[in-house]
Amino acid sequence: MIHKKDLLNIQIYETRSEMGEAAARDIKACILSLLEKKESIRMIFAAAPSQNEVLAALANDKEIPWERVDAFHMDEYIGLDAEAPQGFGNFLNRAIFGVAPFRSVSYIDITADDAERECERYAALLCAAPIDIVVMGIGENGHIAFNDPPVADFNDPKAVKPVVLDEICRNQQVNDGCFARIEDVPKTAITLTVPALFAGDHLFCIVPAKTKARAVRDTLCCEIGERCPASILRRHENATLYLDGDSSSLL
Repeated sequence: MIHKKDLLNIQIYETRSEMGEAAARDIKACILSLLEKKESIRMIFAAAPSQNEVLAALANDKEIPWERVDAFHMDEYIGLDAEAPQGFGNFLNRAIFGVAPFRSVSYIDITADDAERECERYAALLCAAPIDIVVMGIGENGHIAFNDPPVADFNDPKAVKPVVLDEICRNQQVNDGCFARIEDVPKTAITLTVPALFAGDHLFCIVPAKTKARAVRDTLCCEIGERCPASILRRHENATLYLDGDSSSLL
């Protein structure tokens, strides 16, 4: 089922697996189309269990010339051990970065002592050339990357910044099974900002599960603004939102 809200394309599938497969097909088609015109492309990936299906489908697709793709990720905790399985760079390494033969992978340093300096370093890498594709999700509080409502800024002058995570965001990490209890979830992180994500030429937003139903409703039905950061997707000319029966249940 295909719909549209403002500029945002919306595709709804009965099951999570169908949703993930459809998103992967569209992302693959976009990659191949872009590589007909460009020698290489640059992609940003989200790290979360909500992305498992689409990342698995992409990582195992031997027809995608990953050796022509430069990869980035969109957020990372501050203060976890380098090998912590919850680290988003480690998550993506297991899911796709270490599986497919990328041209390059640029990681945010989870062990960086100086968060501001690490933000500047990563922003320089990120902004060296335009971003072609962003593969993303939406948080339970409507965040994109770690732009929770209290820190989201649609006009942020920075591309990458340190942030304090709000309570809903930190609880989501427990709900997703990434941490046993909220006390274990870091309170701060590094994130790409809303403008840095929005600047991608093609946005693919994959959002399954009942726990995201309210955020999906707010994304599509509330006024566009930082109260629901994901609502900005409705202003992008090349963005598609992929939902399953659970995440679309309040629409």
